Amino acid sequence: MRLAPFASVLFGAVAIYAAVPAHTSPTLKEAFRDDFLIGAAVNRRQFFEDDLRGVPLIKAQFNSITPENILKWEFVHALPGRYNFDAPDRYVAFGETNHMTIIGHTLVWHERTPKWVFQNEDGTRVDRETLLRRMHDHIQTVVGRYQGRIKGWDVVNEALNEDGTLRQSPWMKIIGEDYIAKAFEYAHEADPKADLHYNDYSLEKEPKRNGAIALLQKLKARGVPVTGVGLQGHMKMDWPTPEEEDATIAAFAKLGLKVMITELDIDVVPATQKNRTADIAQNAQPHAESNAYADGLPQAVQQALAKRYADLFAVFLKHREVVNRVTFWGVTDGDSWLNFRARVNHPLLFDRSGQPKPAFDAVIRSAAQGAHATETKP
Repeated sequence: MRLAPFASVLFGAVAIYAAVPAHTSPTLKEAFRDDFLIGAAVNRRQFFEDDLRGVPLIKAQFNSITPENILKWEFVHALPGRYNFDAPDRYVAFGETNHMTIIGHTLVWHERTPKWVFQNEDGTRVDRETLLRRMHDHIQTVVGRYQGRIKGWDVVNEALNEDGTLRQSPWMKIIGEDYIAKAFEYAHEADPKADLHYNDYSLEKEPKRNGAIALLQKLKARGVPVTGVGLQGHMKMDWPTPEEEDATIAAFAKLGLKVMITELDIDVVPATQKNRTADIAQNAQPHAESNAYADGLPQAVQQALAKRYADLFAVFLKHREVVNRVTFWGVTDGDSWLNFRARVNHPLLFDRSGQPKPAFDAVIRSAAQGAHATETKP
């Protein structure tokens, strides 16, 4: 049977997954050392080295880290003029000690930003110049503190609606659409050598992807220093398809931007939410099926998850020249934000005891297949 090149890659990934014996795998960072960075989102217990299960996995498996929360505005700058760098300093030191590429997440977002940022002392809305000044001071202080140490920043997070239009956030309403350009300019001013990313979810959906492309084209035409786009990668078992992921990466590659998969996980539980952000507060209440796998993931679903990861990594490897980082949003299943409101999920490569799942083996084998495809390419 003659297969198209893309189909051949996917078929090959599944074939390798079925053929290679288990428990002989290299680490993730070793397997993909010639392709892209492999990262994990880490929490406070992990970079303070209190998580005795997660820390050894992070050190062994990953060469890049992203903080789940501690660099979001409400955690680092909760009150006017008062910054708390205790946890961020430990996070950066942890990455440096373990020779990791350190990512900052996130500078400008409509969530996790204290109300005072947008308000005067009497509770009225601030004007454009006041908000720009507050944005500038925050970015200068936070990015400037870690200049040359944090290698890349998610500068603006989730600025688009599902239809590709700009979200009417307080940033947008008070400053106007140039708040995005200003955020990148301020970040570049604070650290001229840092990679600066726009980060969003559901960019595999055509309307939102088109809106992001238009936004980034406009920024680049103005000379705004955006260097990459982050596809969050909060995925389902049936969405996006490998073809949709392939088309999305290719579309952003045409803009001359680096592409990162920034918050990768695969929700295996029947859908109970309306959005794909990594923000528990926005999700709908779970229904009766939300704990379908509370007693563990059935073997058939484990194998389906493994194949799903293999298919997606085949796409990432196909675009290894533009994809420079794949970051999982958590380390073990027990760490995942997808366990919100007593929901039991199994979205990552390591189970709650820290053991590799069949999905881990599938991802490792996809690296072997990708290397083989490169060696045999005419």
